[in-house]
Amino acid sequence: MTSKSAASEANPSHLPPRYEIRKLAPEHIPWAAALACHTNIFYSPVWSVAYPNDQVARLHTLFTAGDYLIRHQVNSGFSFGVFDLEYKFKNPRSEATGGALYWDTTDLEATPEKLLEQMDFPLCSIALSYDGHHPLDMKEMLPAIKSLPLFGTVYQALAERDPRPAGSWKATAEKQVLMRNATSTRKDYEGQGLMKKQAQWLMREADKAGYRGIQIECVHDAVTNTWLNPPKPYKSTLVCKLDTETYEEKDEETGEMKKVFSPSKQVVTKIYVTLKESSTNGAMTNPTPGLG
Repeated sequence: MTSKSAASEANPSHLPPRYEIRKLAPEHIPWAAALACHTNIFYSPVWSVAYPNDQVARLHTLFTAGDYLIRHQVNSGFSFGVFDLEYKFKNPRSEATGGALYWDTTDLEATPEKLLEQMDFPLCSIALSYDGHHPLDMKEMLPAIKSLPLFGTVYQALAERDPRPAGSWKATAEKQVLMRNATSTRKDYEGQGLMKKQAQWLMREADKAGYRGIQIECVHDAVTNTWLNPPKPYKSTLVCKLDTETYEEKDEETGEMKKVFSPSKQVVTKIYVTLKESSTNGAMTNPTPGLG
């Protein structure tokens, strides 16, 4: 497989030789969407637990409904993925095109393992981002939120808990704040440090590109730990958090308070990483060092 690495001597990936980080292009959108949907629907400590039923149907719905979210970030030019240079294709047709997705939307009995086998491409981990000066269009996000309602709940609840004045950190021009959204590693590639190494590489790459900060919402402890412990000289702040085990909302029908994420037990975090010291870094004058 020909090297198309986004890493450089100035910013190496520190990945094992069989892997390389590449900038994602439009042709990778279906792969990135499949990877994100598969890991979140079946293995997320929030979504897989809060939505245990009809998961395959929800997977296919989210794959289509979430196209805008994936496409917006890939088209931003600052979304990356880890590729396996030694990947062995399962289907000759896949090798001819560099990879392919073979999901059958009519097979609602497919297992997570079968669906993973049908993801016959070398992309194994993703880190999607968009420039904060070009925010998501919430109207375009509605299909994704409809297919995964608590996705909207998480972001709304974190926004309500965010103590920062909006003007203290938000981007007023391009190349100021990078917004991270969608961190996923294929189940068969977990445990190799791909997410962490790619995240640290991305921090350095964003710094090199001129960004002063990165904001990310994390729904997994490993992701939270990585972003709360950035490599020096970067500094991290835990902006706010949401405990899915205790979070409650009023039921519109009964009027009673309900734990809408139950039985999920996950602390969801919003984290801001300061790349460059600036008076406009969102109440980051005393950043919180890594919180394990």
